[in-house]
Amino acid sequence: VYIWADGVYLQARMEPQAECMLVILGATPEGKNELVGFHVGVRESAQSWRELLVDIKARGLSVPPELAVGDGALGFWKALDEVFPDTRHQRCWFHKIANILNAFPKSMQPAVTADLREISRAETRAAAAVAIETFAETYGVKYPRIVTCLTKDAEALLAFYDYPAEHWDHLRTSNPIESVFATVRHRTVRTKGALSQKTAKLMVFKLIQAAAKTWRRLKGANHLPRVIEGVTFTDGVAATGDTESRAA
Repeated sequence: VYIWADGVYLQARMEPQAECMLVILGATPEGKNELVGFHVGVRESAQSWRELLVDIKARGLSVPPELAVGDGALGFWKALDEVFPDTRHQRCWFHKIANILNAFPKSMQPAVTADLREISRAETRAAAAVAIETFAETYGVKYPRIVTCLTKDAEALLAFYDYPAEHWDHLRTSNPIESVFATVRHRTVRTKGALSQKTAKLMVFKLIQAAAKTWRRLKGANHLPRVIEGVTFTDGVAATGDTESRAA
């Protein structure tokens, strides 16, 4: 139904010339997170991601995911459009906010963070769009490139509004995969030695297997079959006459 993609840089040396472990997690129709695939490659390389996506498609992922979540810097998006062209994009708010804050003086960052949360946590797409306009008016004169960094990805940043409100916390960021990477980084830093690709892949697989035991199911798992069936959601609410209230 949903997939999250990211790449983790390993501190230990990997050969030959592999810089990163690319990982894709997925949410099943029952709301369970599972490892879909991982591959040694280059995080910014569309070819590396293409190889991983083609592999998981060949292994049985014949139905395109509804939505993919990831960082804008990934080569993943170009590859995704080639392998699963019908899958929608959701850019990670955690990465976007971090990238924007890096361009502001530290003294301004608390206020900028609050303004960005007004967008990402808005109750409706329309309210988020207004908040984006306000952000552009506030910072556009002095920081036009930063405003462009936000506005050019507005559609992908707000895609989550077309899915159940209970899922929004899961879809706004690639955090489901970041928690896995924290474990991987900790262990690979401690090795302080050279790792072959085979050894690194085995280590990552075992660490992810262990981490999977603590993964929590998606909230609102009962809505997942409706997403699969193609039910339309507007601002988190199913447009089918339901009277279900949105999650806070």
